[in-house]
Amino acid sequence: MGKLQARNIILGIAVTATVCSTIIALVLCLAQHYTVDLPYGTQYGMVFDAGSSHTSLFIYKWPGGKENNTGIVSQEKVCEVDGGGISSYKQNPPAAGHSLQQCLDVAKATIPVGQQRSCPLYLGATAGMRLLRLQDQNVTDLIMEEVAKTIKSYPFDFRGAHILSGMEEGAYGWVTINYILEGFIKHTFEGEWIQPKGGRILGALDLGGGSTQIAFTPKDPVKQSDSEAVLQLYGHRYGVYTHSYLCYGKDQAMKQLQAYLVTTSGPSTTIMHPCYHAGFNLTLTLGDLYDSPCVSKPGNVDPDKSVTFSGTSDPNQCQSLIEKIVNISKCAHGSECGFNGVYQPPVHGEFFAFSAYYYTFDFLGLAPQAPLPKVTSTIETFCKKSWDTLLVENPGTKEKYLRDYCASAKYIMMILVQGYKFNETWDKIYFQRKVADTDIGWTLGYMLNLTNLIPSKHPLVVTGVQRSQWAAEVFFIVFALFLSLVMVISLIFWSS
Repeated sequence: MGKLQARNIILGIAVTATVCSTIIALVLCLAQHYTVDLPYGTQYGMVFDAGSSHTSLFIYKWPGGKENNTGIVSQEKVCEVDGGGISSYKQNPPAAGHSLQQCLDVAKATIPVGQQRSCPLYLGATAGMRLLRLQDQNVTDLIMEEVAKTIKSYPFDFRGAHILSGMEEGAYGWVTINYILEGFIKHTFEGEWIQPKGGRILGALDLGGGSTQIAFTPKDPVKQSDSEAVLQLYGHRYGVYTHSYLCYGKDQAMKQLQAYLVTTSGPSTTIMHPCYHAGFNLTLTLGDLYDSPCVSKPGNVDPDKSVTFSGTSDPNQCQSLIEKIVNISKCAHGSECGFNGVYQPPVHGEFFAFSAYYYTFDFLGLAPQAPLPKVTSTIETFCKKSWDTLLVENPGTKEKYLRDYCASAKYIMMILVQGYKFNETWDKIYFQRKVADTDIGWTLGYMLNLTNLIPSKHPLVVTGVQRSQWAAEVFFIVFALFLSLVMVISLIFWSS
């Protein structure tokens, strides 16, 4: 009888201890838990910039989270496509698609395999394809189909090939500059993204091969709605004046100069070109010269006939020649004009000038800034040099670029000073190519805008406890299991 009582007492104590340990472990498991967001995963996006003279692939990345519905985008890598722009493949559209393969292979090696299928890829074509569309819609469609077919053969989320309007190109360039310079949003020392008070918003000046764009936020509201791009970024609205001058990119402007000289020089096959350097000669067929909608083709032109442009190193005559293709006098809008009679509010604030603006001024040693008198004198001195002198002074520069620097510089000064009217605010222009390791151009602005359409990944959430609490939970759970095991063994022992 005493043995039975002792067994019952021991079992009672063990059961009580087990229940208490279990309750304590359960309370510890349910109390004081912490919910933690794991770091956002990185997302990727890509944009092909199919320009008039070449194509580039820009690879961007951003965290899965967003700041006020716009992704935090940075540049990961750039790949330059070999050959000319896709518009140069009008005689062989499939080759336009094949030309992209090298950079698509680079993208495959850059984007993690597990994210390639969800990585959006866009192709944006600019002035080269806008001009080709004016000439031949069918060929334009074929080229766009071929580049789309090539891209679709790769494991990316292809979102389409699109020919950008001039307004889009200008507006997205403006977005890029102000994003890079943290005009829209700024990263604080505390690791937070905030909108800076009185943010520095700059204008954008882009000089491509087929067109040139200006975009800025004017002091007063834009008076013509078709000249305003309304952008919603980081919860704020921006009204941006933007205009694109098709046919007034650097390459097409040079072609216009040549065509004007041919038209005004009569039947002669040797034509003096004041913007070319003395001693330089360039021979073209009329078929090549007039192969653009930007130049008026006279009737009965023999496309196989050749003309030779011979340089004279005459900067004054070069200036007069450029005035023949850029109309800076007639304007129905009074003082609110750019050039060619286009409405433009007075320029306001600081500007970044990029693409051919930068390349020309950088070659002349005038980037990122130089006083206007120095700019003028540098260009005059350069344009007076002979071709032989330039070849000796610049042995590593390709002749196709070297021959046009004088004409390009004179053209740039014409549209900036007399066209856009930067004569009194010249010191507000910065000639830049990159900022913070990111190329300036329309593609980042394009990608930034498109992140509003890309669903943001939800952060992974974990639940946890402090280390000391975790140790106590483990102890009481193990202790309860131990007591349970002791009870089982005891019952077996006493029943035998």
